[in-house]
Formats: sequence, C-alpha cells, structure tokens
Amino acid sequence: MGVYLSTPKTDKASADGENDRVRFGLSSMQGWRTTMEDAHAALPDLDDCTSFFGVYDGHGGKAVSKFCARHLHKQVLINDANSSGDLPASVHKAFLRMDEMMKGQRGWRELTELGDKGNKISGMLEGIIWSPKASDDLGDGWNNEEGPNSCFPGPTSGSTACVAVIRNDQLIVANAGDSRCVISRKGQAYNLSTDHKPDLEGEKERILSAGGFVVAGRVNGSLNLSRAIGDMELKQNEILPAERQIVTAEPELKTVKLSEDDEFIVLACDGIWDCMSSQEVVDFVHKHLNTVSLAHHCIWYHYISIFSHSSTKKYTQEDTLSDVCEKLLNRCVAPTSGGEGCDNMTVIIVQFKKPLSSAATSSTEQSAATAEEMRPKI
Repeated sequence: MGVYLSTPKTDKASADGENDRVRFGLSSMQGWRTTMEDAHAALPDLDDCTSFFGVYDGHGGKAVSKFCARHLHKQVLINDANSSGDLPASVHKAFLRMDEMMKGQRGWRELTELGDKGNKISGMLEGIIWSPKASDDLGDGWNNEEGPNSCFPGPTSGSTACVAVIRNDQLIVANAGDSRCVISRKGQAYNLSTDHKPDLEGEKERILSAGGFVVAGRVNGSLNLSRAIGDMELKQNEILPAERQIVTAEPELKTVKLSEDDEFIVLACDGIWDCMSSQEVVDFVHKHLNTVSLAHHCIWYHYISIFSHSSTKKYTQEDTLSDVCEKLLNRCVAPTSGGEGCDNMTVIIVQFKKPLSSAATSSTEQSAATAEEMRPKI
C-alpha cells in the first residue's frame, strides 16, 4: 500500500558500536516509499549492565516511531528503578506508557515537533508559549502541561515496536506489531517475537470482543496490524483496559538465558521479513560475518607485520557489522516499484561477545546510536 517514488532512495544511514558485552551494527534505508517512517534506538550502555536495541516501524507518519525511539528506553530505566529489578515488567510498562505520554498538550507538542516539516514550527512555537511549569522530563508531571491541546486524545498514526534488552546473560525481547527479533543459535534461526496480525486466533478474539472487526486481514478494514503504539482511534473502549482494546500497545514478552551457543540477534522492520525468512536472514548474516571476521584477522596480521612502518591501525569501510546490514538492505530492495521490497527498511545486528559475563560490567567507551545520531553512507 502507499505511493512510491519513481526510483528508490538507496542511500543509507548506518552506525556501529560496542562495549564489553556486545557489538552492533545498524542501517536504515527509505527505499521506494515517499517518506521514511522507520526509527530505531541502539544503546549498548543503557546502564552499567544493560544494553537496549529497538526498531520502530511507523504508519500514517513518522512521529510515533520517532517518539518511541526517543522515550521508550528511558521509561524502561525509570520503571526498572522502581520495580526491584523486574526487567520484563519494566519493559511491559514502558510500552503502555508510550500511549499515555502521547496524550495532552505535551504529547501533542512533541509529536508535532517530530512529525512532518510543516508542523515542526507550530510545535516549537507552542513549546515556547506553553512551556512546562516544571523541568520534569519523564516523571509524573509529564501530562500536566497546559495549553490549547490539553485534551488531545493521542495520535491517529502509530508504530510497531520490537526491542531487545540484554542484562548480563538475560535477553528480554518485547514486541508489538510485525517487526521481528530473531536469534542465531549455532546457525539456526529462532523467532523471539510473533508477527501480530489480525487473523491470528488470539488477536482476532480480542479485536471482536472489543467491538472491532477484521476484513481482508485488516483491523476495521484499515490497519494490517493487531498491536501497535499509537492508533488511538482504535483504543476508545472506556470500559476495557489498555491490554484489551481493539488494537493494543501491550508487548508480547520472551525471556532467554543466553549461552555460548547464541551468536547474534537480528532486529528488523517488516520491510526485511517480507523479502526473506528468518533462517534466510540468519544464513545471510552468517556468511557475511565470516567475511568480516576474516577481514579483521587479515588486517590485524598485516598491521603487526608492518608495525615498524606504521603506527596507525586502519580498517576499511567494509569491516563493520553495519556493512553486513547494508548488504542485507541491498539484497531486499526491489528492482521495480510495487510489492515486496518496496517498504522502508531498518535492521540492527547485535553480536554477543564471548564469554558471556554474568557480572555487571561497564563499557570503557560509551557508544550509542539513535535516529538523530547517524553517519550517512551512500
């Protein structure tokens, strides 16, 4: 669905980073779509022992996906500080909190600032005129900002959210929508999330019970997802909790204890999974990871052998995990418009360093990447 460009935008925004526990690479590409509505967050050092990675696929605009990329991981930290270390519960609350935070004057203002260019000036002006009375950023005062949009019910646009949180040897994956997280275990792909589609038995039952309907695989004939953040017009049943609305932001959680057999995870929006199966993606990454590892080994050997002639170690652009991500995007983009391979595409590869440490460690070099902190690559 949607309008396509005459030629795809194949320039990519990519980033790499690492700490003592993981290394990651990511890349995103607009492709054939007229706008880029994907967003992401990659924070290997969310705190001293926790890494956070998330992909967000917006629909109806980019504001909600960008809002999630800016705030969801922060809410995980806030909830974690108040939940006695129950990390899955903290992640669960963070998903539902996104819908709450996007209501009211402040929610309207932030979404406007993050949305289309034509609305940004209006949002910034209201931010000056109707600025919060307190400096509170994420606490209880979030929805107390006054202004002409104080009754804003939340956005009609929405976003999927698929996040992976790694703490010591524990991996928590939370998903709402059809973005996906896959783990490679000895080369075998295992899905750590479910693609939430309206035709799934449990999803359809909730939709019908809340007063909705499913036509041609779409909720109320429009949305081809059964879970998403935003889409507030599908969350208006006042007698039901957030978890039981026609469309819900409640994430499906999966907790895994990492072992030596676990090699990497891939988080990606459905633009990738529409074109390749989970196993095909894992096989593709494996193939190119082996090439990357060999390249690093050869460069390091060469560096040692000529140490007396050079004091600087140089890596080529291809010696990164983001390069593997870029090759995956190139593999998926369609040669002509229409059908599979024409969506926005975003992918993150997170490789586990061996051995896995059960002790809390801190990174010697903080490295993080969000949608607003990217290096352009063409």
